Amino acid sequence: MTDRPARRTQEQRRAETERRVLDAAMALIARSGSRAVTLAEVGEAAGYSRGIVYHHFGSRERLLEAVVDEAQRFDVPAYQGDGLEHLVRIVEAYLRNVVRRTPSARAFLQLWGEAIAADPVLAPLFARRDADFRLLLANVVRQGVADGSIRSDANPAAAAVLVVALVRGTGLQLIAQPPVRGVPALIREATRSVRAAFAVTP
Repeated sequence: MTDRPARRTQEQRRAETERRVLDAAMALIARSGSRAVTLAEVGEAAGYSRGIVYHHFGSRERLLEAVVDEAQRFDVPAYQGDGLEHLVRIVEAYLRNVVRRTPSARAFLQLWGEAIAADPVLAPLFARRDADFRLLLANVVRQGVADGSIRSDANPAAAAVLVVALVRGTGLQLIAQPPVRGVPALIREATRSVRAAFAVTP
């Protein structure tokens, strides 16, 4: 008697389909932006029928929302008693994620550029998510002020805007063409800048 592979559940099949659709969407968006991509193209690129994207996501808007959620995801390091080091490790993790997760990172930054240009679908999606990211960073700065690792006169809200500008701007450079040389050195300089900006002065 031979072992038979376990049959996948309907939920597993659905999850695999959505994963392939999202991967295909991110690759197409990374190459040419969201405005030039149709749901039919995404379905075909994923290896399915032209209508699969509508079946699983219902609309272009919901697909883009799922792409933004997936492409923005990265593991945020845990606080370990030092707010400044926590902030530095978040910056480092974000930038390493950009390097590691192309084309999803490229798709995210491409969509962010479209949101800045006031795309009616993307602008509100990014407004909410960017506000949440800034709040997370501001809270990290507050924690650092409280534990004494970040200077006491640091403004958490302003610091959060500065850090988002640093990681997004650097991220754009990391996915630029021609490719940036010396990525490890670039990440080191970014983290060194954060330490210099927020460290307590002796």
